[in-house]
Amino acid sequence: MISPRRQINLLFALQLISMGAMEMSGPFWPVHLRPLTPSDDLFTFATIAVYVGPMFGIMLTSSFWGRMGDRFGHRAMMMRALFGLAITQFALAFTGDVWLILILRFLQGACAGYIAPAQAYGVRIENSARRAKLFAFLQVSTNLGSLAGALVGGVILDHATFFWINFSAAILCCICLASVWAFLPVIEPYPHRDLRAKGPRTSTSNSINLLRSPQVVLILSILGMLLLGRMVTQAPFSMYVLSTFNVGNWVVGLCYGLLALGFVASASLWARYFEGKSMREVLRGMSLVIAGCIIVVLLAGVTRSILVFTAIYFVWGALLGATTPVLTSLVSRSVSDHQQGHVLGLTQSTAQFSAISGIALGGCFSQLAGLSNVYFLVGFVYAVALFLAVVVRGHLGRAKQPSHIPGG
Repeated sequence: MISPRRQINLLFALQLISMGAMEMSGPFWPVHLRPLTPSDDLFTFATIAVYVGPMFGIMLTSSFWGRMGDRFGHRAMMMRALFGLAITQFALAFTGDVWLILILRFLQGACAGYIAPAQAYGVRIENSARRAKLFAFLQVSTNLGSLAGALVGGVILDHATFFWINFSAAILCCICLASVWAFLPVIEPYPHRDLRAKGPRTSTSNSINLLRSPQVVLILSILGMLLLGRMVTQAPFSMYVLSTFNVGNWVVGLCYGLLALGFVASASLWARYFEGKSMREVLRGMSLVIAGCIIVVLLAGVTRSILVFTAIYFVWGALLGATTPVLTSLVSRSVSDHQQGHVLGLTQSTAQFSAISGIALGGCFSQLAGLSNVYFLVGFVYAVALFLAVVVRGHLGRAKQPSHIPGG
């Protein structure tokens, strides 16, 4: 059996490869769908639905799969997710019908949902004091995958067809599935009686208890607003870059990936900075980070230099590195160990709901107000998030509610 440290490193590699496989097509769905849609209205709907579909599937099923992981083991849920990704990517490679693409993308999300079980599996093998660093480590792998996948996808599309993007992604998911089966050991779930100690309605009761926890709800609200703002640019991104800067597809992939690279460069540093701080101190830091995000997205909306634009995307990613790992760690520390799959699934569902809202908002806004104004909408969403963070911090100050990031 490999050591826990090597298991964590393998989780990092698997998440990087599998998420990179998915992001190979990420920035380029609008480019692929444009010749497949006979009308502008259908194109608008399809460019939103192709991103919203898998997120909607994940949102509906993450909490369920999380509870299944708590009961039957998170390794099995990782394998199920990778199998679902592989099958749907194979199917997407061979279809050119818009409606079938949208159905398959929804099924991809509903059958997959890899990140939450990977995080829950990591929690079982990592020391609880290092939880914030664990989430930062796994988020780094996700964003490295986003960087590499977007760049590779752009290169493939410049030299081949969209078919090879999806086909290559399916092969990579199969390799990840085989690696989980061969190298990651089975970790027995907590005893069944622990999960059902309060009777047959425990799952519902747990859901209610989690949603009634002020700490969980407040953290998820802030995290949700930040993710909503980030995803506003998802659907119109490739069209915006191509029309504004007149560059090749590989540059679109590079710009898309630089956001992830900035995240990678800063996430561990931010996790180390915030560890040991109270929730109120974390929110004060988050307020400054969000203010920085407002500045950089407004600059992205006014610049007409591709060099400045790419630099802005790197800085934006570096600021976002302060958000998801630290806030997810706070959520994780708010519940007992046998509920980790459930609460991380709930966090994933919240993230997907926010992403769906952001993509829909960005897609509709870019059609109504024009691509040139989309980054000003992002700035407005971040301004709302900043207001929320300030209000919540003030509330916690009056309540004097103690809560700490885990030490490392």
